[in-house]
Amino acid sequence: MTIVRSLVLFALAALFEIGGAWLVWQGVREQRGLVWIGAGVIALGLYGFVATFQADPHFGRVLAAYGGVFVAGSLAWGMVADGFRPDRWDVIGALICVAGVLVIMYVPRA
Repeated sequence: MTIVRSLVLFALAALFEIGGAWLVWQGVREQRGLVWIGAGVIALGLYGFVATFQADPHFGRVLAAYGGVFVAGSLAWGMVADGFRPDRWDVIGALICVAGVLVIMYVPRA
């Protein structure tokens, strides 16, 4: 599997997980109703499947690396969907997390 394919899978996983959680949040906290909640639950379920398509066979490694994608993706989602403005510490923290993704997943191993 190429690094590009792996990164696309991480992006797709983030779309489903962050989007699903956001839909549930909107359904409950913003009182948008059961359709939003149901769509969020479906998206969260799809997230679980997407992670299984990563080439690395180690669940812990894939999910640990995905955590960095989730951090950066959540900040980006908040910017687009909710008008959130991250401060420099949010950005620095997200960059550290993305660096962790790159180390965990893509550094050559013996």
